[in-house]
Amino acid sequence: MPRKSILITGCSSGIGYDAAHALRDAGWQVFASCRQEADCALLISEGFASPRIDYADPESIVLGLSEVLEATDGTLDALFNNGAFATPGAVEDLPRGALQEIFETNVFGVHELTTLVLPIMRAQGQGRIINCSSVLGLVTAPWRGAYVASKFALEGLTDSLRIEMRDTDIKVILIEPGPIATPFRKNSIPHFERWVDWENSARAAQYRDTLLKRLYEDDGPTPFELPAAAVSKVLMRALNARRPRARYAVTVPTRVMAFLRRILPVRMLDALLSRG
Repeated sequence: MPRKSILITGCSSGIGYDAAHALRDAGWQVFASCRQEADCALLISEGFASPRIDYADPESIVLGLSEVLEATDGTLDALFNNGAFATPGAVEDLPRGALQEIFETNVFGVHELTTLVLPIMRAQGQGRIINCSSVLGLVTAPWRGAYVASKFALEGLTDSLRIEMRDTDIKVILIEPGPIATPFRKNSIPHFERWVDWENSARAAQYRDTLLKRLYEDDGPTPFELPAAAVSKVLMRALNARRPRARYAVTVPTRVMAFLRRILPVRMLDALLSRG
């Protein structure tokens, strides 16, 4: 039997990197894509096929997917849309460009790659589209408005696509991690420094007391934080289940917040979430 194939985005570190290794160990033909050529080169040195796919670069999406299809004779069993980044900052301090940039990657690029993959899966009669969301696709939090907006949008697109695909054997799934031990926070610093003029913000004191410490000081793991392998384990379940769920929560905070969102009045939930 031929190996099943999967394209994973955002494999330079964290969730994508771990998922690529876990699925290869499980016998999948893995295409571990990255945004930067240097990261692709590292994965190639580890024995992966690693096409360059930058969600903000439409040409790279087309060329990267073409590399995958050339290697698989035009088929693809699964797509794991994992690549994303955050731009921390208060909503009132986010310029238009910051939102445009994050939506290009976290939403528009994911959508474009997905729409290019769907005809392939339609032609072969099956497939799985798995989108990596977040606990912040369910609830919000201060300082994370740009990322929250992008993940809320991703959840909405994914839900609509799942319903639209009900008349096919293409399964559309959301994975919702919570705190995962990755370089995600550190990787958000350049976006913060590029877009947010915090020193001239009305909230400058709050930046000094909260966000800057969170970004620049390593205070160890957050409560209930899990390793990236926890997401890979859930991804494997979503890929192998005969009837996969619409959503897979990974961490305790994700499960708790999904529950609290259903039962708490908005004011009570806001008070809880405002603590960060």
